Amino acid sequence: MEAGSGLAAWQQVVLAAYIEKHISESITVRTLARFVYLSSYRFCRAFKRSFGIPLHRYLVQRRIERAKALLARSAWSISEIGLVLGFGQTSSFSAAFRNVTGITPTEYRRTQR
Repeated sequence: MEAGSGLAAWQQVVLAAYIEKHISESITVRTLARFVYLSSYRFCRAFKRSFGIPLHRYLVQRRIERAKALLARSAWSISEIGLVLGFGQTSSFSAAFRNVTGITPTEYRRTQR
């Protein structure tokens, strides 16, 4: 891989699949970097180049997309959904949800019912 290049297509597919499967767990840069045979430093740069956003933002966005599906289709409480998706507190889940969507999880759920 040359300096400043993104991830190979196979790396992108493998990473996206791994993230979706483990979205509720703690996912570290080191784990993902090792998974695609890169140093943490090169991984972060290549990930951002390939996905257009840093890893942390990507993870939050994927978690919020999963939360939207759960809010629309499950009877779980907002706290339960936040915990299942790896947010330590309801307040951090609500803040992340609002940051990504512009509305609170409660407001989102009301629009889906």
